[in-house]
Formats: sequence, structure tokens, C-alpha cells
Amino acid sequence: MSSTPEPRLQHPRTARIGDIEQRLLLDAIYYRYHYDFRGYAQASLKRRLQTALSRFGCQTLSQLQDKVLHDASVFPPLLEYLTVQVSEMFRDPRYFKALREQVIPILRTYPSLKVWVAGCSTGEEVYSLAILLHEEGLLERTILYATDINQQALQAAEAGVFDLARVASFTENHVRSGGKTSLSDYYSAAYGRVVFDRALRKQVVFSDHSLATDTVFAEVHLVSCRNVLIYFERELQNRALGLFREALCHRGFLGLGSKESMRFTEQAPAFDDFVLEDRIYRKKVGA
Repeated sequence: MSSTPEPRLQHPRTARIGDIEQRLLLDAIYYRYHYDFRGYAQASLKRRLQTALSRFGCQTLSQLQDKVLHDASVFPPLLEYLTVQVSEMFRDPRYFKALREQVIPILRTYPSLKVWVAGCSTGEEVYSLAILLHEEGLLERTILYATDINQQALQAAEAGVFDLARVASFTENHVRSGGKTSLSDYYSAAYGRVVFDRALRKQVVFSDHSLATDTVFAEVHLVSCRNVLIYFERELQNRALGLFREALCHRGFLGLGSKESMRFTEQAPAFDDFVLEDRIYRKKVGA
């Protein structure tokens, strides 16, 4: 008979207390700072909060909640753990190639354009779209709204400064996306960093906006919200998609991330598949 001990299972009471602490912490953040993470994927948040505990010298989420409520300086760095700031320029090049070849010809028929990059993080997607629009001769008649809930990320996006070591992958993605110019035409390099041309930022409005609590602020022709919905629970996904449907003009376009889909959502009936393999959808007539 084997003498291997059976694995120890986590006591259900311990698991329940942890879940309660997490819900109370998210409630505290919402009521104290008006940031709503209660509809985010809880398993993902749990992993990030566990990492944050040591950063703030806490043993439990209850201790972290006490600091969040009574020390306003704790929340800004905690926000870095609660939001995912992972992106790169021309990420998933096929998406940008599909925009260039199938969406841009339709957008070109409008005298002016508005584009909403929701959850813009540190700006990689904003600059990618700005470069694409410049190459297609549309940037000067386009306003890009770049929104995120993380103020520090927005400041980084507006600065347009990235590590030089990342530029090789940016450049490869740009080429694969059908880029018509050299990416180096758009930045200057010094001291291990690159700074993107101010002319690209001239057409961008950077603003704080929450898909969990805020409303629509403009009518737009294209919404690009990629790799954001995967961090939301179903109810918040439906809310965000509802905002996009409301913001889009007649027959406007919506682009999602490669692991995201309109399928099985409340808003699916309002959209047609346009380039399904690259997660580009088009608002239906009358939707």
C-alpha cells in the first residue's frame, strides 16, 4: 500500500473569508475612490491582490483595506496592481492589416472621423492607430479619444516614451500589419528610449474614463477595445459593449482582442460579423 500522504485541501472557511475580504476591499475602493472593480474577473484580481500584499506590508486583504481607507497615498500604487498594463505597438498585426484593407476604405468616405481607443493603457495602440491613419492620409481629419482608468498609464501614453529595447518588436509588427513607411520615421531615439513624434499626439485626446461607471461621451466611427473585456465578468462585458454600441455611429465599427468575442453577449444582436477572424464587427442598421 502506498504511503504517499494525501494532498491537504484548503479549508472552505479560509477560502470563504478570503472571498469576503476581497469583496469588502473592492467595495471600499468603490465608495472611497469611485473606481469600480466589482465586475472584473475575480480570479484574476485575486492573483494580483495577493502579489500586492507584500508590496504594502500586509498579511491580509483586510489590512490592505484599512490602509486604502485611511491613507490616500496607498491607492495610486495599488491601482497599478488592479489594472493590467500589457501591450505593444501593432499587437496582433493581422488586426491592423484588416483595418487597413477592409475598414479604412469605408472610413475614407467620411469627411471627418472619430476613433475611441478604450482601455488605452500606456498608449501603444493609440500610436499604432495614429500611424496607420497617417499612412492612409486620414490622421489630419481624425480625432482619437484615448481613455483609461489609470491616470499614471494615461500620463505615460501622453508622453509617448518607450524603451528602445521594445522597438524591434514594434517594427516587426508594423511591417506585418502592412505598414507603408518605416516606423523610425515617427520617433527619435536617445539614452535607451524613443519618443514618438508630437504630430501623432496632436490628434489625440487623452482622458480618464471607466467602462464600469461612466457613460458615452461622443459619437465615433470606430471603437478599438482590445484585450480589456477578458478581465471583466459577463455583466460588465455587456455594459461595456452597450457603451460601444451607443457610441458608434450608423454602421460604425468595433474591434476586440483576439481572445474576445461578441458571441453569447447581450449586444451580439446589434452587430454583424465584419472580419470575424480578426474580431472586427459592424453595427447593424437601426441597432
